[in-house]
Amino acid sequence: MKQGFFIASFLLFTVFTFTDSSFAQITEDTYHKAEYFLSGNIQKEVYHLDVIPNWLDDKKSFWHQTYTEDGKRFFHTAIEKGETKEAFDHTELAKLLSEKSGETIDPNSLPFSRIQLKADGSLSFEWNNKSWTFADGTLESKRNSSDSRDRSVSISPDGNWKAYVRNFNLFVENLETGEEVQLSYDGNKDYEYASYWGWSDMVLGENGERPPHFTVNWSPDSKKIQTQIVDLRLAEKMLLLDNSQDDKFRPQLMAYYRASPGDTTVVMYTPVLFDLETKETTKFQGLSLPHFIGMNFNWDSKSENLYGTYIERGFKSFDLIEINADSREIRKVYSESSTTHINNNNIFRRLDNGQFILGTEKSGWNQLYLMDWKTGKLVNRITSGDYVVKSLLSIDEENEVVYFEAAGKEKDVNPYYSFVYRVNFDGTGLELLTPENAFHDISYRNGNNYFVDNYSTVDQPTVSIVRELKTGKIVHEVSTADISNLTEKGYQSPKQFTATAKDGKTIIYGIYYVPTDFSSKKKYPIIDYTYSGPHTDITPKTFKAGLIGLQQPMAELGFVVVTVDGLGTNGRGKAFNDVSYNNLGDGTTDHVLAIKELASKNKFMDVDKVGIFGHSAGGYDAGRAMLLHSDFYKVGVASAGDHDHRMEKAWWPEMYMGYPVGDFYHMQSNITNAANLKGHLLLAHGGIDENVNPSATFKFAEALINAGKDFDLFIWPSRNHSFGRTDGDYFTKKRWDYFIEHLMGEKPIRHYQIQK
Repeated sequence: MKQGFFIASFLLFTVFTFTDSSFAQITEDTYHKAEYFLSGNIQKEVYHLDVIPNWLDDKKSFWHQTYTEDGKRFFHTAIEKGETKEAFDHTELAKLLSEKSGETIDPNSLPFSRIQLKADGSLSFEWNNKSWTFADGTLESKRNSSDSRDRSVSISPDGNWKAYVRNFNLFVENLETGEEVQLSYDGNKDYEYASYWGWSDMVLGENGERPPHFTVNWSPDSKKIQTQIVDLRLAEKMLLLDNSQDDKFRPQLMAYYRASPGDTTVVMYTPVLFDLETKETTKFQGLSLPHFIGMNFNWDSKSENLYGTYIERGFKSFDLIEINADSREIRKVYSESSTTHINNNNIFRRLDNGQFILGTEKSGWNQLYLMDWKTGKLVNRITSGDYVVKSLLSIDEENEVVYFEAAGKEKDVNPYYSFVYRVNFDGTGLELLTPENAFHDISYRNGNNYFVDNYSTVDQPTVSIVRELKTGKIVHEVSTADISNLTEKGYQSPKQFTATAKDGKTIIYGIYYVPTDFSSKKKYPIIDYTYSGPHTDITPKTFKAGLIGLQQPMAELGFVVVTVDGLGTNGRGKAFNDVSYNNLGDGTTDHVLAIKELASKNKFMDVDKVGIFGHSAGGYDAGRAMLLHSDFYKVGVASAGDHDHRMEKAWWPEMYMGYPVGDFYHMQSNITNAANLKGHLLLAHGGIDENVNPSATFKFAEALINAGKDFDLFIWPSRNHSFGRTDGDYFTKKRWDYFIEHLMGEKPIRHYQIQK
């Protein structure tokens, strides 16, 4: 018996030792491997990663910045010459800049990122509060003057009038005679003409003043002004306390107007129109909207009408409207509604021939329609089918051709891959212009005959080319990404995979990352990087996106990192997207199913050790996953999470979660489900986050305490919404360490600081 017990114990010890030793003890080298893939580092290791063109006025050339084996370089491309070369002599410029400034300037890392190239070959740039000009081997500089443009006034198109605000009312002054005309009379504090509320505007202290803003929209003939009234009288503020300022020993109170879902105490905008000749004022009370929706008007070329898109609160309907500038009559040109939500950034272009092009999801897929502006009726469909039109590149009205980007049309291709097409106004002649089986990342400036195409996949390095717009013909090959440094490190690109969604039939797409020292004989814990926000799809599709992110650094620590786009996310039609409507809390169910299916095919993945992390909407996902799938996810890190959508900024939940607010908000709140926590959870938030107010994280923490649950809480007092990003910071290591300790079972190095 004793001998048998000894043999069994030895075998158990051997198995345990083999499994446990698959991960070496965490050392500084472990962190160094992860640091290598932080965005500030890794972008310098891949040469010619992509081409982001800065088009010159001739529309036939551009400059771009990239990294080469000689460091950061600026290149100039002359398309019709088929030539790409360095835009200037970097060594000579660095030498002259060193002499002029008294500083040591490295030619491989010039201290500026933007340049201006002129037809005479001269170069100008901004640096060290000076404007520099480099031409013919000489370098000159002049001190930058302060911005003298007065943003509190607006000059009319004909140059005869100046508009401005005094005591919250709108005035104009005749610049020839000096005559001042008061246009509004009932403006006062909190009921203010020609203003707006900025996204991150802050009011400091109990009686602080909000930042000033001024906005007017002149008619082309300078006879009328359209603007808006900002009504703050009933609006309630969200509050923050800044405890991080070195010179203060009391917290700084910070306040900002940001409505929550269902609130009636919100900032309201009311459009108003002024006639300078008749002095007539018209308030369009029926078009008043909360500031988080707002609306913008455009004038037609004859100054006869204003037009714009009006979106009802709840985002379930929209109207294209026209306002006659003389009669003040409002005409609904076109209307559309949905039982869930409409797209709040529909494609819309007016044409000179009295028609307009509209992109909507009314067929279930975002498609293009040619419409008549006077009647609002359909002329004909431009595109049709089960695919998504993503954007318009160009409209050739003379030849009645549309150039656009779309995804999901090509068979046996990843449905998220974007391609460029051309089609005639009448829907005939549809032609694919970018045939390579890859994601085509397009850069185009309106009016150009050419566009830059960076095509790649997560495992195919970027090829950067110039194509002719009309034909898609490749006219110049600019560069191909050089990843030799990565391959020497053992880098394996993310692996694409598919799985079956929770409906049992839909194929969903994802990728997974492995460390550079990967061995299929080892067993790796799994980490799910999540952001199931329905307005986007998070899984990288391009080589650059696959390389520069949060996933590979995490994988280098000894994990397999998975990212997947499940049902309810963006990019695959309205039915796919609507799965998340009233149901944002179920986004990670598809992740669980995908990871289980993936792990069943890859024995190196330890499905008994699964963690999850995410930021913002992903922070909610991570917290929700730890409560909804508490037996599957063992460790979670939820940063800047909107843990209860009733406490979030109004527009996002009202559009994607639903309006009016219903019981589903309560049922899918992390706060109300706190008692379900089983695993290790780290909550993190920036102390002055005005995007996602930290109050929900505090309330979630309180609910966990009341439920007797152990958890960890990290507050970065001086940070807003931006922390833990791809370039690495204090929280990045804290997130790494949390998974090292609680998912891997290793001991992190305390007080180690990330090296950049």
